[in-house]
Amino acid sequence: MALKITVIGTGYLGATHAAAMAELGFEVMGLDVVPEKIDKLRRGEVPMYEPGLEELLRRHVAGIEGSTGRLRFTMDWAELGEFGDVHFVCVNTPQRHGEYACDMSYVDSAIASLAPHLKGPALVVGKSTVPVGSADRLAAYLAEHAPAGADAELAWNPEFLREGFAVQDTLHPDRIVVGVRSERSEKLLREVYATPVEEGSPFVVTDFPTAELVKTSANSFLATKISFINAMAELCEATGGDVAKLAEAIGYDDRIGRKFLRAGIGFGGGCLPKDIRAFMARAGELGADQALTFLREIDSINMRQRGRMVELTRQELGGGPFLGKRVAVLGATFKPDSDDVRDSPALNVAGQIHLQGGQVTVYDPKGMDNARSLFPTLGYADSALEAVRGAHVVLHLTEWREFRELDPAELGEAAAERVVLDGRNALDAEAWRRAGWRFRAMGRPGA
Repeated sequence: MALKITVIGTGYLGATHAAAMAELGFEVMGLDVVPEKIDKLRRGEVPMYEPGLEELLRRHVAGIEGSTGRLRFTMDWAELGEFGDVHFVCVNTPQRHGEYACDMSYVDSAIASLAPHLKGPALVVGKSTVPVGSADRLAAYLAEHAPAGADAELAWNPEFLREGFAVQDTLHPDRIVVGVRSERSEKLLREVYATPVEEGSPFVVTDFPTAELVKTSANSFLATKISFINAMAELCEATGGDVAKLAEAIGYDDRIGRKFLRAGIGFGGGCLPKDIRAFMARAGELGADQALTFLREIDSINMRQRGRMVELTRQELGGGPFLGKRVAVLGATFKPDSDDVRDSPALNVAGQIHLQGGQVTVYDPKGMDNARSLFPTLGYADSALEAVRGAHVVLHLTEWREFRELDPAELGEAAAERVVLDGRNALDAEAWRRAGWRFRAMGRPGA
């Protein structure tokens, strides 16, 4: 009999996972506690922007003409428990208010709500990013509170989604990691992921702690690489070096690689910042805090980049206050191909300049609604050209393709002054200079 899959939590991770499981041929039921979200998904609409996700969803949601009908949504825990063989937990694990530690309340609530409805053999699979040690605790809770007892097993299967590539990363993952305690759990997960494994995705079987550590370790390594090149950018500015050439030169070393060596205003989003902070907090709880003290400096370098962009902008405007200065900000999301503005460096810079008296106008291809909700006092434009109109300086802060393809000459006609600061080292400096712009990029003071 074919496995039936449930997905608990239908945000960014859950909605993508549910649609992808249906695409792989499984009968899927998604659950959320927010009625508006469920109503939207039942109509085949996604709660966020992610390339290709809405098309994938509409291909499978029951009740939509032409769909396979393999994907349904509910708010009923009893219905979910009766339906599923494998239950994926995809709820949020935000940073605790006022602390570095991870807020496990959504995960704990999901497990507590599901457990009473597991009356027969079932596998609960955590995908949320959690502090190491959580899986042991949750497995014990399941065994004690589920009617099925020890037959209600737990496994941990961390997610590695990149916003903008989430559909691809779920259907064709670069690795599948499963933390399991039994051959049955491993067998079920091999069945779930049979298609990508057959296509060549590595399937790594570990214990619980290792599976939990994989995601936070990967994010910490990535954060370290990004902050390293930003630290080198500071040194380049102090010495007259060129961080872009520096990155190119060290990137040819295959032990280092070229990815994520573009200096800029740093990382943000709903994962990297809060995950490395939660990792530090958990290390402290375990008495291993010295192992991760370097992450404090990584976090500090990253946050410092935002202030450095504000000061660089001030310099280009003559070094005085921002009062009376019009600043165009291209980009609001923390990265391109997403509408996610959580902990966005771009919006943080825009907000700092606004608070210091600058007249800031923001444009982003997909993040405008979310940006307005978060920073309603900023100005917003319907296009890059409108954002730049009358500006004394233009800040490029999210590396959307649309911005790389802008016509500098056309924008120059609209701007009050032709000054552009590239906070992502992604624009064609020579093309902007040819159009009469004074061009400045982080870590490239003479460029």
